[in-house]
Amino acid sequence: MLLSVKNLTKTFGNQVAVNDISFAIPEAKVVGFLGPNGAGKSTTMKMIAGFMRPSIGHVRIHDIDVQEKEYAAKQLLGYLPENNPLYGSMYIRESLEYTGRLYRLENLSKRIAEVIDMVGLGNERQKKIKQLSKGYKQRLGIAQALLHNPPLLILDEPTAGLDPNQLHEIRNLIRLLGQEKVVVLSTHIMQEVEAICQEVIFIHKGSLVGDFSIEKMPEIFENKNLEQVFYELTK
Repeated sequence: MLLSVKNLTKTFGNQVAVNDISFAIPEAKVVGFLGPNGAGKSTTMKMIAGFMRPSIGHVRIHDIDVQEKEYAAKQLLGYLPENNPLYGSMYIRESLEYTGRLYRLENLSKRIAEVIDMVGLGNERQKKIKQLSKGYKQRLGIAQALLHNPPLLILDEPTAGLDPNQLHEIRNLIRLLGQEKVVVLSTHIMQEVEAICQEVIFIHKGSLVGDFSIEKMPEIFENKNLEQVFYELTK
């Protein structure tokens, strides 16, 4: 099992942010975490990525427990947080070299060239990060997550704030990545999931309320669209 999440729960005092979430993803695909703002999507992704410790439950990547063997697990995942923290004074290649040294990658120059080409940063490679548009900053964030070639990518709101052209290009990139990797992305936009995901996990008020294959949903829900399905699951 590539990714296994079991009984994941996170509380902050008396507030339950994530409530007993379980799911498993065995193979390469794009999986959408769909829910309104405040549903618990980002908190769940932080726990999957090992940046937040769950109150209850566990996450395993290739049967490696993220909490018990944190370093080994993080070698298997790439994480793009919602706010995409980048050092604006760095150049693109400089930033990727810094990330690569943290992972102690061999043949780093070759891998950086591959990733720059993969995410479409070639024409911007001589720029400082602060000179990049929002869309190119998102590409760089994905490039950093991809650099060590992990089998699992966790992308938190990867298309937030992009213009239509940037949106189209980033979605195409995510589709391509999903052919070889498990890509878990969070969004509150129904059209996003319909455009790029093979599976959708519905989250509402911290709880998992549905987990379905996009292909099977019309059959299960009598051709209702995602918005109608989500309304029925949460009413």
